[in-house]
Amino acid sequence: MTEQHLPLLATAPAPAGARPPRPVRSRSLWSQAIGRLLRTPVAVVALAVLVLMLLFCFVGPLISPYTGDEINLRIAEHVPTMDHWLGTDDYGRDVATRLMLAGRISLTIGLASMLLSLVLGAVLGIVSGYFRGVLDLVLMRLADLLMALPGLPLLIVLAALLSEFKVAPEARIYLVTVLLSLIGWPSIARLVRGQVLSLREEPYLRAAEVLGLSTRSKLFHHLLPNVLPLLIVVATLSVASGILSESALSFLGLGVMAPSASWGNMITAANNLIDFRQHWWLWVPPGMALLITVAAINVLGDRLRDAFDPRSGGGSRGR
Repeated sequence: MTEQHLPLLATAPAPAGARPPRPVRSRSLWSQAIGRLLRTPVAVVALAVLVLMLLFCFVGPLISPYTGDEINLRIAEHVPTMDHWLGTDDYGRDVATRLMLAGRISLTIGLASMLLSLVLGAVLGIVSGYFRGVLDLVLMRLADLLMALPGLPLLIVLAALLSEFKVAPEARIYLVTVLLSLIGWPSIARLVRGQVLSLREEPYLRAAEVLGLSTRSKLFHHLLPNVLPLLIVVATLSVASGILSESALSFLGLGVMAPSASWGNMITAANNLIDFRQHWWLWVPPGMALLITVAAINVLGDRLRDAFDPRSGGGSRGR
């Protein structure tokens, strides 16, 4: 083909009836991350397990024929039957219904403590990393002090104080949530601070300073959206940590107490050798529910990290 034909080909009109080519739309980082997550079979399975667990705990009690509180000593510690498909406990209460109600409390405490610690850690981390100076020094030394203390022993001491002051069982649920959030915020604040320190050097933030945008706009309209992927991953793992910590306190009799049920205080049936060997339905179901839920949350959090950061090697895992 000679050069004189090239201009003719370049300016040749489109065939009659042909549609003009559609403009290529670039996908946002969020849609790309969600697409990578949904293409990972392990993440999809973990997400499905969590959805089923939420339905089991929050919708199950609404359709259960039992309330979980009615006492019938005539059928106490009865083996699983068609009427009570997970048996009954030592008061004749339906174990399946109490398992749902216990999961509702455990999941609520895990989610609520995560939200409180996430908000507190994110705000303090952003403020500390942006302003630096004396404020950064004070906040990070406080975070270092809390992180230097062993978490579970500190929770045990604080929960023992609640027992000493005879706090009502209904109020203990809220206080345990607050205690878990106070223990969890320092690690989140340090992660967010490190991210903010690196984002301060980005060109878009320097441009925001040149344009004279307000500090509030720079903190919550520019820095916070770029920290959100990190916060989502940390939040997922914080839920699992909160559920485990609450279960440990309740197992030791320092967390959620009767008549309220949680997976932790239901597993206390394993403290009794007779119940441990002969009445397995009292402690195996809450133990399995706790194991499955925490494992699914950890797997989902790990895959979320891979989805938001493809450089971590997530493309070769979970297939």
